[in-house]
Amino acid sequence: MSTSSKTPLTRSETDSLGSLEVPVTAYYGIQTQRAIHNFPISGILMPRPFIHAHVLLKKAAATVNRDLGLLKPELAAAIIQAADEILADALWSLDQFPVDVYQTGSGTSTNMNVNEVLASRANEILGGKRGDKSPIHPNDHVNLGQSSNDTIPTSLHVMALNLMEEQLSPALLQLRESLMTKSKQFWDIVKTGRTHLQDATPIRLGQEFLGYAGQIHESIKRMVGARVELSDLPIGGTAVGTGINAHPEFAKRMCAQLELRGGLVEAKNHYHTQATLDAPVAAHAQLKTISVSLTKIANDIRWMGSGPRAGLGEIEIPAVQPGSSIMPGKVNPVICESVLMVCQRVIGNDATLTTAAQQCNFELAMSLPLAAHLLHESITLLAHACTNFATQCIDGIKPTERGPALVESGLMLATALAPLIGYEAAAAIAKEAAKTGKTIREIAKMKTQLTDAQLADLLDPKKMV
Repeated sequence: MSTSSKTPLTRSETDSLGSLEVPVTAYYGIQTQRAIHNFPISGILMPRPFIHAHVLLKKAAATVNRDLGLLKPELAAAIIQAADEILADALWSLDQFPVDVYQTGSGTSTNMNVNEVLASRANEILGGKRGDKSPIHPNDHVNLGQSSNDTIPTSLHVMALNLMEEQLSPALLQLRESLMTKSKQFWDIVKTGRTHLQDATPIRLGQEFLGYAGQIHESIKRMVGARVELSDLPIGGTAVGTGINAHPEFAKRMCAQLELRGGLVEAKNHYHTQATLDAPVAAHAQLKTISVSLTKIANDIRWMGSGPRAGLGEIEIPAVQPGSSIMPGKVNPVICESVLMVCQRVIGNDATLTTAAQQCNFELAMSLPLAAHLLHESITLLAHACTNFATQCIDGIKPTERGPALVESGLMLATALAPLIGYEAAAAIAKEAAKTGKTIREIAKMKTQLTDAQLADLLDPKKMV
């Protein structure tokens, strides 16, 4: 009678702390497995764009170390091939980065996770098997000339820059163009302006939208400032900024490699860039400002679209879904509401990143994985919200007759009379019009010596805008 043998589910690996079982199918190794055990916190993994940025860094390091004569060409080639497979999201790689965001503050667990996966796959490419640490070792070869303390913040910068360039900047450009288009379409529509939520002098609906487009234009300029903040790379400082164990040319050559993909330069002061989160905080502050701008725009639009009968009702917002499960026919400004929630989240992320940056002590910028998570979330949320706002709301807005119809009854038309009859007399006319329900034109005709022609000229709304 034959005895069937079972395929083992795990392999045993050893490090300086002892032995641990690792899934036999895993490309990652013992340090990643320890991180899985140590940080069962949120189930939120490091963002895939961050993993890509870190793999890109390791690929660059393999190239630089090969060119410096520190890494054999065949080993470098295998690491580069493994990196390219991950960057292409090869199926084998999709579940190989299981480390929680809430981990060691330097991101060491993620750095070793990437080192182990690249080494394991590279050894497989060279004819070995998963989990092998020879001829390519995670620390000795993949991490050559590096430390978590300089690579993780470098990858954070690279990730954020890539996301801004590829997602947020195009989304802001699209939103600005949508607002500019509506500004031109609405230019001849004159409505009542509002200050302090009270009626003010007339304004073109197109002028309001021109103001919104201006906010987004400034947001695009702020993105330039955010990119400048992140352009200095900590790479090459290794453990504490001194560059110990790194070749003297390593940092310069690494920046040259990465510059081809992001316009990045070597930090002028490695001690500063490694020991703080100042640059991510400054960059995220621009994201917060963009969120404040979007909040103003989304709120104005949902207020102008309120009603349709008991609200302002000056514009008609596209109906994208039924607004109520109990009130038939109700349509809500749901796209605006989604934008507002995104802005609330980003503003909250800014506060979280600020407190995280306060925990940088001596030579280490702590909370780096959290900073990466926050920047990734804020940039991607804003990008998606801006695109959706443009396509599902702004592009479909239509003016109603309500805005122009209310101009004639507006009390602040009396402002146009003040240069001729004085502020006090104009104020008295406005008060009487409010009390009697008559228009400014009607009261002025009774109370002043102004002719019909003069009143028509003075109270022409288009001359006031």
